[in-house]
Amino acid sequence: MVGVESIVSRDVPRHALLIDPADQTPDVAAKRAIAAAMAGSSMILIGGSSGTDSDNVDRTVVAIREALELIEWAATQDSDAQTQGRIPIILFPQGANALSPNADGITFMMLMNSTDPRFLIGEQVAGASYIKKAGIRPIPMGYLICAPGGKAGEVGKADLIKPGDVKRVSSYAAAAELFGFQLLYLEAGSGAATPVSQDLISAARRSTDIPIVVGGGIRNGATARIAVEAGADWIVTGTLGEEFENADELREVISELIISMRSNE
Repeated sequence: MVGVESIVSRDVPRHALLIDPADQTPDVAAKRAIAAAMAGSSMILIGGSSGTDSDNVDRTVVAIREALELIEWAATQDSDAQTQGRIPIILFPQGANALSPNADGITFMMLMNSTDPRFLIGEQVAGASYIKKAGIRPIPMGYLICAPGGKAGEVGKADLIKPGDVKRVSSYAAAAELFGFQLLYLEAGSGAATPVSQDLISAARRSTDIPIVVGGGIRNGATARIAVEAGADWIVTGTLGEEFENADELREVISELIISMRSNE
């Protein structure tokens, strides 16, 4: 699979663009994915809201895949170009009814702090046979929703992790590793007014060696850098990508964010 193995390795801090098929057409999604790839993003996540289904997810995945493959092919025709290969397109589903056989992989996740068995094991069981039959590469992931949580916390019936709950997040992080999860995602909620606190990220980092993904409320390089300094391996932005209609502007913004989050200054 295209670069999927590298997702679960700890290297330089990396950026992923989250694209919600319910909020943009496949053509617009493809343009934003190209902008992210050219800016230096390392992964495209597809999914997010309760408005997604297998139809709009698959159409979005296919449009993005075709666009990225065309860019990759064009790069191979330039003898002076350095090609890095297509970045992976990974499903980040809200449930078993929002899948696509054309994705490179799927975050097969447990919403660990949900109070509803549906998000602990129910949706996973419902989608497992489809995922196996389609040959989609699963990436086992522990998913934690932190305050303020937003729509994700509401829909997922999450017992939100507050900024001061360092012992609690430490225990969840340790449990995620013992479960064999390959990623741990700390989520503040789409468009959150405040991102996951630095203290929570640091506490999770001290409790596990698996890569930590942080998303929600990250709108600029400075905020991303704070998360990276606390121990984040992946920074996910979603709402940020939807704020720019112009692909060139989006590319510039993401490029600046990536440079800032990797800066030692």
